[in-house]
Amino acid sequence: MTSSFPRKVIFDTDPGVDDAMALYYALAHPDIDVVGITTTFGNVHVEQAAINALYLCTLTGRAIPVTLGASQPMVKTAEAPPTYIHGVDGLGNLPRRVDATGQLDTRSSAQFMVDMARQYPGQITLVAVGPLGNLAAALALAPELPTLVREVILMGGTVLEAGNVSPVAEANIWNDPHAADVVFTAGWPLIMVGLDVTHQVILPLALFKSIAEHHQHVATDTLYHAVDFYSAFYSQHDQIVGQVHGCYGHDVLAFVVLTNPELFTLQTGRVRVATEGLAQGQTIMRRKDISYPQHGWHEEIPHTQVCLKVQANACKDVIKTTLMRNWLRPSA
Repeated sequence: MTSSFPRKVIFDTDPGVDDAMALYYALAHPDIDVVGITTTFGNVHVEQAAINALYLCTLTGRAIPVTLGASQPMVKTAEAPPTYIHGVDGLGNLPRRVDATGQLDTRSSAQFMVDMARQYPGQITLVAVGPLGNLAAALALAPELPTLVREVILMGGTVLEAGNVSPVAEANIWNDPHAADVVFTAGWPLIMVGLDVTHQVILPLALFKSIAEHHQHVATDTLYHAVDFYSAFYSQHDQIVGQVHGCYGHDVLAFVVLTNPELFTLQTGRVRVATEGLAQGQTIMRRKDISYPQHGWHEEIPHTQVCLKVQANACKDVIKTTLMRNWLRPSA
């Protein structure tokens, strides 16, 4: 990652509390230029994801194109949104919402990705933190897309860490495993930020309280409310998280690896996704140079860079410093 900043980013997301953390990190960081937000199903239905993306932007005084994308998986039956984790509205069941402006871009999320990649060849980073149907659909529209984007960074999957929806699967990949396998084998520069590192970064609720108190702004008040709901779930169901009363820093780490790659240890190898059976959604990484008789690991399968270690405390410091910056504008 040697090019000049700020980096043009399309944020593919299903907001979602940790998606909101990630979006606000991206908007606060001077080295990131969010040129569009593409929404998908996952933490909420896609229509709610789009509403939330527009709302979160409005609160910060930003007018960013938002598109509606995938509403269901490519093949498997859609899972119900995890309302017990993110709330029915995806933002911790906000008691009320201020009036928000903003209209959706009429293009599909996939078409928006293709259009922007063609407009800015070699400049767009796709940061995807939900199920990967939009990226798979964009590849179907433009098979040459991997040559047009700078890179893809996705939050999803796990190699060594236990899964969070099955013993081996992470939720984003499990929600649309067929789309994920398409994305992992497409041939673009790809970084996977999975549970191997996100489960090492626990963000205390107190951090978001201090950010809200520092800014005294509706956007950070909203984020604090959402993280409070999210933290209650994790603190109740995970003993380690409960010790600090907080939550995992899942989606925001997809942006931290963009801005601070030195904080991560990556390993390169071929990654495939199990699409059926008990292992559905498992991200399987070929970590040794062995000639396997099992089909699917041949030389034409591209490599993925997988984050396997992280400097957790340094990541928390970067997140805090970024969100404490003077980045907020009056609500639009």
